[in-house]
Amino acid sequence: MKFRLFAGAVGASLLLQPYLALAEDSDTSNDTVTLETVKVNDQTQGRRSDDTEAYTPKSAVSAPTGLSLSRRETPQSVSVVTETQMDDFQMNGVSDVLASTPGVVVDRVETDRIYYNARGFEITNFQFDGLGQPLPYEIVTGDVDTAQFERVEIVRGSNGLMTGIGNPSATVNYVRKRPTADTNGSLSVTYGSWNAARVEGDLSGALNKSGTVRGRMVSAYDNKDSYLDRYEKERGLFYGVLEADLTDNTLLTLGYSHQNDNADSPLWGSLPLFYSDGTPTDYDVETSTSADWAYWDNDTTMAFAELQQRFDNGWEAKGVFTYRKMEGESELFYVYGVPNKDETGLFAYPSYYDDEVTERSYDLFARGPFEVGGRVHEMIVGVNYAKGRVMEQSLYGQGIGTPLTPDQAFGGSYPKPPFDASENGSKWDGRYRSGYLATRLSLAEPLTVIAGGRYVDVLSEGEGYGTSKDASASELVPYAGVVYDLTDVHSVYASYTEIFNPQTEEDASGQRLDPVTGETREVGFKSEWNQGRLYTQLTAFWTDQENLADAIPNTAPDTEYTGKDFESSGYEAEISGELLPGWQLSGGYTFLDIEKDRQGNEQRTYTPREIIRLTTSYRPSGLEKLKVGARVSWQDSIYRGTAPAKRTQEAYTLVDLMAGYDWTKQFSTTLNVNNVSDEKYLNSLYVGQAFYGAPRSASIRFDYKF
Repeated sequence: MKFRLFAGAVGASLLLQPYLALAEDSDTSNDTVTLETVKVNDQTQGRRSDDTEAYTPKSAVSAPTGLSLSRRETPQSVSVVTETQMDDFQMNGVSDVLASTPGVVVDRVETDRIYYNARGFEITNFQFDGLGQPLPYEIVTGDVDTAQFERVEIVRGSNGLMTGIGNPSATVNYVRKRPTADTNGSLSVTYGSWNAARVEGDLSGALNKSGTVRGRMVSAYDNKDSYLDRYEKERGLFYGVLEADLTDNTLLTLGYSHQNDNADSPLWGSLPLFYSDGTPTDYDVETSTSADWAYWDNDTTMAFAELQQRFDNGWEAKGVFTYRKMEGESELFYVYGVPNKDETGLFAYPSYYDDEVTERSYDLFARGPFEVGGRVHEMIVGVNYAKGRVMEQSLYGQGIGTPLTPDQAFGGSYPKPPFDASENGSKWDGRYRSGYLATRLSLAEPLTVIAGGRYVDVLSEGEGYGTSKDASASELVPYAGVVYDLTDVHSVYASYTEIFNPQTEEDASGQRLDPVTGETREVGFKSEWNQGRLYTQLTAFWTDQENLADAIPNTAPDTEYTGKDFESSGYEAEISGELLPGWQLSGGYTFLDIEKDRQGNEQRTYTPREIIRLTTSYRPSGLEKLKVGARVSWQDSIYRGTAPAKRTQEAYTLVDLMAGYDWTKQFSTTLNVNNVSDEKYLNSLYVGQAFYGAPRSASIRFDYKF
């Protein structure tokens, strides 16, 4: 099915290509049509594609205020992963992108369920083009294909103003690709280890002679085996977007995307960490507990409509409607228990799951400049309304609790049972509404103050797995920041945000935990060198959280939680951009400290306290067609449990290498080798089970651009 989806998209791209060419050269005369680009908040209608190799963005980032700010003007820590970085190291999924981002940890607890965290805590805030998905369902399955994005932005710290949810970890903003005024396209083919094959196409340009209607179409198809026994995965993506200049100042944008993921023999849960005598297990890297009949299919559909109106006084108003639907179906096999040295002592837990999550979100805001006291300031004011529904069905298989033979536990041979032992599920609705205002005040030539707040009102109604989901909460979430320019290159800043984070986690009685509350503070030093081509930042942060969900041990697969208080702090250093001509660099160092609990015990020991991320590429002088690079990721040791049943993952380093060559201006080849030292490591200790990361692998990509 996904291959047909991709083939259809490529076919449509080819059918569109004559019309794109016609838009450029349909006039039989020699007259040249020049399209004017209009700058609005560092974006343009019909903007040209950016084919530079920079590891820094040229336009404003998704600041936590919604105002048009550069990274230096934003009083928080901001990282950006550009399309060039994603292409250099074949970061085809968001998980790969975040694993390369300073200060972010990707906890791969299973093959198709992943958690992200920053500053020691889970990331639950996600945005598309600067607008949040406000209902915190926290259902993160599969992976998001990056072919549809021109960059990914990560704002660390609380982002309560633009999301209404002051989670102090980070906000991930996906910046979608948009149509370009010039006709251009690309086609790439990749083949790699474990029969990994990928085809990706991208076509963009004006659809009429005047250039007032523009379109872009992106499609990708991915099919691969795995280093894990029996595991296979197939993924298809289609993304299309149209822009139309209704007037010189009115822009209508319509977009649609669909991604489907089909996984065969995925992990649900993973490998035991200890034997019954308390000694750590040590399996082969390819070991899996999945049954050969297990599968996990996920579909995600998104559609959006934007209407933007610009005014002669510099203001703009924008209305956005977003629809999102996530569907999942799976037959899964969970292996639980503590094994003996002969691999007995484990038990079966087969289940069938069917779930559907829908969300409709409406955003309306206006922003622009105003003058007071002879100085120009900026303001944004907006409202947001969202409503969603969660429906889940769980059918439990016959034979739950059956003792397993070693081959049934690790060889995939457990027979598929009827899924009619019992049934459970949920159906509940969530409603979110908010209003916000923020302003950037230019108090003096070197001093700006940013202040604002968002009022949030959330409500849920329904039932989930036999317990009530009825809950409501409301809060005013303030935000304040100050930026002082020391010189044209250097700035210092400070910011403060309160935390308000509704939670979906449930306690032992099945009741939803109350929202997280608290506050975050941050100070930093930012610089833009070499006319903005190189960016650096130094940051210190402090966070206090109350009633944050913390998993109760040994309650999987239906994990139960309790609310705990946490105090954390740390500092970060980051650099990105062109260090020397031809040398791009992006990386950072993070140090984290989480205070002990009241009994003096270390908390969240499965989260690394020190992290280094580094991505770099270089075109040697005189050999500009050649491009070489490296990606390095290091984290210090983590552990789970206490002696004698204590499992430690020692500090480890992963090194990936790349080399590319431009045979012509249109055709290039890139070779990537990942985990070149063949490091053996556990992906995560986030939960009470874990599986090993991928060993050494290689891939080669062929790119054609036109």
